[in-house]
Amino acid sequence: MKTSPLFKSRLTALGKFLLIGLVLVIPGYFFLYPQVLHCQLIGFSNFEKVNDYIYSSPYLQQNQRKNILSVIKKSEMRIDSFWLGKQAKPKLIICETPQEYQKYCQSTEGAGCSLGTPWGQSYVILNAQGLNVDVISHEMSHVELLDRLGWWKTTMYIPQWFNEGTALMLDRRFVNNPDSLGRYFDYMDEWLYQTGGGQNILELENLASVKGFFNGGSKEVMLAYMTSGLEVSYWLAYCGKGGMVKLVSDMRSGRSFQESYRDLENKAKKNNKLKLPDNLLRLPDSLKMDE
Repeated sequence: MKTSPLFKSRLTALGKFLLIGLVLVIPGYFFLYPQVLHCQLIGFSNFEKVNDYIYSSPYLQQNQRKNILSVIKKSEMRIDSFWLGKQAKPKLIICETPQEYQKYCQSTEGAGCSLGTPWGQSYVILNAQGLNVDVISHEMSHVELLDRLGWWKTTMYIPQWFNEGTALMLDRRFVNNPDSLGRYFDYMDEWLYQTGGGQNILELENLASVKGFFNGGSKEVMLAYMTSGLEVSYWLAYCGKGGMVKLVSDMRSGRSFQESYRDLENKAKKNNKLKLPDNLLRLPDSLKMDE
């Protein structure tokens, strides 16, 4: 079957259009997110390659590096247990100086951050000064969800409160209770403390975006974290780790987050004799205390 000249010309035009788009979009992406470019070029930097996926600052002492590798291993075991099998394989970049951390994380604050790209690469950047199992597990949780769902669905359809709340289930800096029921009760205590007994509430709908979640000062951000921890710990107490994996599977099959999240909880409540105190975030507006 012969191809018409008109079809060939249109195909050529389409190819040129796509090529121009790539030439414009990719540099634009790196202009907006230079830290991603720096991470991708880590192999050409002065950072030392420890193994296939860990890069260490040349300023780290040997004893520091040995301790950090041990901590990373413990974090990976925590991820593997929670997610019923670790899947993500991010590159880990361990920084020693504030300048290094700012270059790869584009921030001078915090002990760690995570980055992902639309084409499937992911990075966990760690600040050696504040490194522990909780910090690494928190950031690896973000990467694990990103790997399982993909960049687009995670970015566009996963509420930030769920992303951060899930990471808190592996991060015991705020609530150090491995038991799912005890964790919910502890987060309720923390939430009541942060809200002054329920007088200053943040609604989940206002924490759905990254901007909404991290809007405000340190007190507001802490309340956002505790709100997320309360909601996700409540849901997880009913649905368990299997529910988390099923939620991701549902979304990969095309179901919305809201539909799967609600249906899994309702099903778990029907099949489980567990009865928890009301999630105060779910109370009708008429029963909530005025701010």
